[in-house]
Amino acid sequence: MAEIKITERVFLVVVDESPELRNALRYACRRAKRTGGRVALLYVMPPPEGQTWGGVADLMRDEARQEAEQAVARYADVAADLTGQPPSIYIREGKSRDELIKLVNEDHSICVLVLGASSGREGPGPLVTAFTRAGSGLRIPLTIVPGALSEAEIDAIS
Repeated sequence: MAEIKITERVFLVVVDESPELRNALRYACRRAKRTGGRVALLYVMPPPEGQTWGGVADLMRDEARQEAEQAVARYADVAADLTGQPPSIYIREGKSRDELIKLVNEDHSICVLVLGASSGREGPGPLVTAFTRAGSGLRIPLTIVPGALSEAEIDAIS
């Protein structure tokens, strides 16, 4: 197997508009800054549902892409403020878990996946649940940041 040379550590955060996203992003940004790394943001758009006509599907994709770009832009500004550099941005269409694994396998500079865990009764969230099971398909370490942590607590551990 060929050795892969990593020039910088990239901390990947999934932008999903969940309340715990802010904690995951803050943690990833602080770790990236302290280790000389970078932050990457991934937004996965769901594919248009059902069978739609070509023009309708294209319009739905365009609208979803605009929403994705707006969402990522908000968090990209936060990442740039916390790290001093703009994050890498990835916008994809498909199932979140599948697209995340594809990205991690394609970009070997991504060294850590940082996810926020919900502290609600409904469970930690679908990605946290998927990647904490055996055989998750993830080739990198996973850092789970509890959604109930304060900014000061995140700062203390990062």
